[in-house]
Amino acid sequence: VEILHLKKENSYLPDLEELEEMARGGVKMICLNNPNNPTGALMSPEILKKVVDIAKKSDAYLLVDEVYRHLTQDDKWQPSIVDMYEKGISTSSMSKVFSLAGVRLGWIATHDKDALKQFWSHRDYNLISCGMMDEAIAALALASKNQILERNKKIIQENLDILDHWIQKEPRLSYVKPKAGTTALVYYDFPIDSYTLCRRMYDSCGTFVTPGDCFDEPRSMRIGYAADRDTLKKGLQAMSTFLGSLEAE
Repeated sequence: VEILHLKKENSYLPDLEELEEMARGGVKMICLNNPNNPTGALMSPEILKKVVDIAKKSDAYLLVDEVYRHLTQDDKWQPSIVDMYEKGISTSSMSKVFSLAGVRLGWIATHDKDALKQFWSHRDYNLISCGMMDEAIAALALASKNQILERNKKIIQENLDILDHWIQKEPRLSYVKPKAGTTALVYYDFPIDSYTLCRRMYDSCGTFVTPGDCFDEPRSMRIGYAADRDTLKKGLQAMSTFLGSLEAE
């Protein structure tokens, strides 16, 4: 396994020349996360098409985690990799876009019959079936998917505005504004590692974020902004108070 590290200066989009070089000589599968977690970066259809061309050279599978697909800051249609490449594999679930993590349901989609056969075999071995009540709830939600998606997109669009205004007012913070998803990777300018900062902040004011070192991004933190508006505002205010205490040290 080789990892292509996404860079802030490239808005966390993959360097296609670097990817092509890594795939040179043959590759079995290319794995992507689109929209990206934790950064909220979103690869355009044009970028995805170029990744497909790279995969085709090796007849490789192209697996894309699309769990945040359509949860975007605009209303543009986002194609699935399944509809762009015959060996494309999409994974997703009810958890993110539809706000139904409790039903614990997801799916794998592909047109490749060999891959599907292996997926079915693996499912029969370790799962057999999901809960019927969970499936009934998910089916009901998917019957109203447009209304749910409209609601959830409104939440993330309005809340990102709140997060963005807050970051602009914090002189020791910076980020690349997300294009999709529910999380942002925010960098800070304090001489303290992210595990220590996040633990101290949680112990001090109860605000919980994920250390950027979990994603190999030092001096940063992942902030989820899809909570209800009041919770988000109170959490950001508590963070401001905590960051102010660091200034005084």
